[in-house]
Amino acid sequence: MTSVLIGLVGAGIQQSHAPLLHQREGDRQGIRLLYTTIDSQHRGLADADLPDLLRWARRLGYRGLNVTHPFKQQVVGHLDELCGEAAVLGAVNTVVFDDDATRGFNTDASGFRLSFARSFPDAARDRVVQLGAGGAGAAVAHALLVLGIGRLTLVDTDATRTGPLVETLAREFGAERVTAAGHARLSDLLAAADGLVNATPVGMAHHPGSPVAVSDLRPDLWVADIVYRPIDTPLLRAARAAGAPTLHGGGMSVFQAVAAFELFTGRPADAESMLGHSTELLAAGR
Repeated sequence: MTSVLIGLVGAGIQQSHAPLLHQREGDRQGIRLLYTTIDSQHRGLADADLPDLLRWARRLGYRGLNVTHPFKQQVVGHLDELCGEAAVLGAVNTVVFDDDATRGFNTDASGFRLSFARSFPDAARDRVVQLGAGGAGAAVAHALLVLGIGRLTLVDTDATRTGPLVETLAREFGAERVTAAGHARLSDLLAAADGLVNATPVGMAHHPGSPVAVSDLRPDLWVADIVYRPIDTPLLRAARAAGAPTLHGGGMSVFQAVAAFELFTGRPADAESMLGHSTELLAAGR
């Protein structure tokens, strides 16, 4: 039986069900897979600790690490190589230790893209507003433009993040398809939008609340949230109450894990099996 040691690095990740998803899929495939969590809040880790963390993970025999908030962009400078969309976006959520290099990948983009295509195949895509331009936000924005969004407007409370991301995306997709706006314009932007995506941590257990006023929601504005714990965020509940179609973050979480599993193990994962397992875990509050 093959043995694989991997881990998750981030803040407030004790309730993540990534370990259970990966380990169940490993069991299904006859892989002895051990998935640990390295919570920066519990361990007192900061950006400056990333080089040591990566060095020790490799030395201790880890095959790789998943990386989540707040380290997806900070880890980039400590890797030997960025692959695929990670190189374009400057954000990494999967690190693989090969014999000769430490490589960074971004499976968030494909995760969101597959989840959206599965759940919202016929959604209007002319104008979309996205909240959040951090590591996950960069991946989601790229996915939305690949999906054919005509005009994407990025809104972030930190304006220094939206400018560089807009420039990056404009080089690939054209300046006419992506722009940035201040939070003060959010209500006006949503009034003319077909869809809204929340790519911020707002709605998570340790970031409670909704990033959007209830009065800005309406039946013909679809709403997607990348948060999956809780699976039913205040934003999604308010959107449903307003009659809007909604997409929770569970699908993105699973599809990015499907891609990461293959990077870690070299074997394709069963997406349907992992989606079913995720549904079980979320229903059980795990």
